[in-house]
Amino acid sequence: MAAPARKRRLGVEQHRALQLLASSPFGAIEAIMLINGFTRRTLADLVRAGFATAQRETVKADRQQLGHIRITEAGRRVIDRLTERRLAPCP
Repeated sequence: MAAPARKRRLGVEQHRALQLLASSPFGAIEAIMLINGFTRRTLADLVRAGFATAQRETVKADRQQLGHIRITEAGRRVIDRLTERRLAPCP
């Protein structure tokens, strides 16, 4: 029998990365994410968890490969839940 799926808890950096991706309608270039202090491991964890997608794209002018990262619908739900918790009144 398969083990039940665990809910994955995201760290502060992963939440911050998702918020940055959510703020941009077309996602972000990997270099921008790295400049903002995110590690490749953090980005890879988001992709593995299904909260973001990553693609390699070739820039036609100089044939350079760029990594492009976009938030998924599951990632947007995480951000929405986080926002709802922050706005909920305390009992």
